[in-house]
Amino acid sequence: MKYRRVIPFGTSLMDEGGVHFRLFAPGVASVALCLDEGQEFPMDVAGAGWFESKQPTAYVGSTYQFRLPSGLLVPDPASRYNPNDVHGPSEVVDPLAFDWPDSPWRGRPWEEAVLYELHVGTFTPQGNFKGVIDRLDYLADLGITALEIMPVADFPGGRNWGYDGVLLFAPDATYGRPEDFKRLIAAAHERNIMVLLDVVYNHFGPDGNYLHTYAPEFFTKRHTTPWGAAINFETHSTVRQFFIENALFWLEEYQLDGLRFDAIDAIFDTGTPDIMTELMLAIRKGPGSRRHIHLILENDRNQAESLRRDDAG
Repeated sequence: MKYRRVIPFGTSLMDEGGVHFRLFAPGVASVALCLDEGQEFPMDVAGAGWFESKQPTAYVGSTYQFRLPSGLLVPDPASRYNPNDVHGPSEVVDPLAFDWPDSPWRGRPWEEAVLYELHVGTFTPQGNFKGVIDRLDYLADLGITALEIMPVADFPGGRNWGYDGVLLFAPDATYGRPEDFKRLIAAAHERNIMVLLDVVYNHFGPDGNYLHTYAPEFFTKRHTTPWGAAINFETHSTVRQFFIENALFWLEEYQLDGLRFDAIDAIFDTGTPDIMTELMLAIRKGPGSRRHIHLILENDRNQAESLRRDDAG
């Protein structure tokens, strides 16, 4: 079985061959695509702040960056993989290259969850996804039925708790390639263990976050967080879409069983529905309509209304 979440951000493989590149950059007048360390192509203006380029010679494994009018080279904010850390080029990935086991996995109900929170970088001496796989039998024997993995979104450097991620669609390269993370999830499912992922939607890390330079609409000055500028969920639909797509991406393309949302008390949105409600409804309508999906909130405001369960539990 193969899974792919088609998202409007980043790259998509074209049926006729080649790669379609897209960047939301409303803060600049032009963008160039720098492909495979040497080729440079002006991107087409697609309207509403979007730039795009269809490159028939690009391929799975191609590396790319975007050049801004200032000359600054930036990675793809929706990169599926950044092999040389957050400041380096992004890599084109084929989501359908990984073969999942044919037996369908529907997850487990919440009342069967025995959670074990782990940090991929410190859980084993290897400090990677492969190391976690090697310890799954130990966890199963311990009676664990659900792993809660601390954030893996690409962060600067080789060691980080994960809460300063800047490339939210890319598993950090120090832990392994995207296929390695999928291999871990599949191996956990084979042992009847769910896998939930910690995600951070209240801020971006300060090192490697280039969005300020070409998409300042991602941030608002109306609110602040303990970690810097608040995300602008209130006035820009594309920003909301970015985070909703990220949640659906992890649940569909990686077949995760749920998400743990970090510090939603630092997410500001007075709209109706607010971003967390809209995100929950999108998940319930999508992957949550086909299998058990569990959403966990960290919320210092202790808003009990956010803890209501649906009929499926």
